[in-house]
Amino acid sequence: MVNYSGRLAADLDETFAALADGTRRAILARLASGEATVTELARPFEISLPAVSRHLRVLEEAGLLSRRREGRRLHCRLETGRLAQASAWIARQSEFWEQRLDSLDRYLTRERPSKKRRPR
Repeated sequence: MVNYSGRLAADLDETFAALADGTRRAILARLASGEATVTELARPFEISLPAVSRHLRVLEEAGLLSRRREGRRLHCRLETGRLAQASAWIARQSEFWEQRLDSLDRYLTRERPSKKRRPR
C-alpha cells in the first residue's frame, strides 16, 4: 500500500475533511460551472450567510477555492489542484486494491488437489 507523509498527507487530510460535508460539495459542484459571488453560492441553501462563509473558509483553507474582492462583492473560484491530487491518490489506492483482489481471485480459483477423507 502506498504511504504518504508530510505535506502531501496534510493536504489530503484537509481536502477530504472539506469534502466530507454535503454543503461544501454542493458549493464546489456549483463552482465547477464557473465563478460565483458568495450571495449566489448561498442562494440554494437554507442556512445563514455567515454559515455559508464558514463553509467557504474551510474550502479556501483546504485549497479548493479562491476568493477575490471586486468592490463590495466577493467572488469565488474553484481551484482544481487539490482535487486532482485527491483523485490521483484515489486512483493509486484503487489500483493497489484491484491488484490485491485479482491476486486473491487467482489464488482462490486455481485448481487444488482434493484431499480424500479418511474413513472413521
